[in-house]
Amino acid sequence: MHDLAARLRGLPPSLGPVRLIGVDGHAGSGKSTFAGRLAHALGGAPVLHLDDIASHEQLFDWTDRLLTQVIKPLARGESAHYTPYDWRARTFGAPRPLPPAPVVLVEGVGAGRRALRPHLARLLWMELPAADAWARGRLRDGAEQRAFWDGWVPAERAHFAADPSRPHADLLVLQRREGYEVVPGPAQAAGADHGMTHSDGSSALR
Repeated sequence: MHDLAARLRGLPPSLGPVRLIGVDGHAGSGKSTFAGRLAHALGGAPVLHLDDIASHEQLFDWTDRLLTQVIKPLARGESAHYTPYDWRARTFGAPRPLPPAPVVLVEGVGAGRRALRPHLARLLWMELPAADAWARGRLRDGAEQRAFWDGWVPAERAHFAADPSRPHADLLVLQRREGYEVVPGPAQAAGADHGMTHSDGSSALR
């Protein structure tokens, strides 16, 4: 993981002084766990969870809130303040700060959406098929969240049909028994000019 962290720290800023790194993938694909481990390898980089930006009423229609509360302040080199959503109370909480650190991770379904990609230094995609990811998510959340998942799956399917992230991913993250493997993504294969050499595009990470 430290190899990937070093490469991300070495990127040019993409949003004011920040290197904004997106971690996208299907719900249940392991984005939060991976982002947490990557943040630790980065020395405690801030992580914005898109679950805090979305809500029951706006599963995917949260772009304006993200741009206003997070992207614009960070672009000015200022601390952002976003209001995290409480999924049980169904209400937004008190503002929470997000500093303009050298590297900031944004993880969640839609982290690589069209409106956010211009602000990203890199987009990572958790490479797990949708059906497998959703099955893991349902098992994790249990019967209490069955109704939510029944609504989520078609909503996520519709989102990615209209605004796919994976074709624009710079790196694909595969979870292996011994750790994570990171390989070049479709954007690299298509010749996207993101300054990554072929030799450092793939590594086995523990």
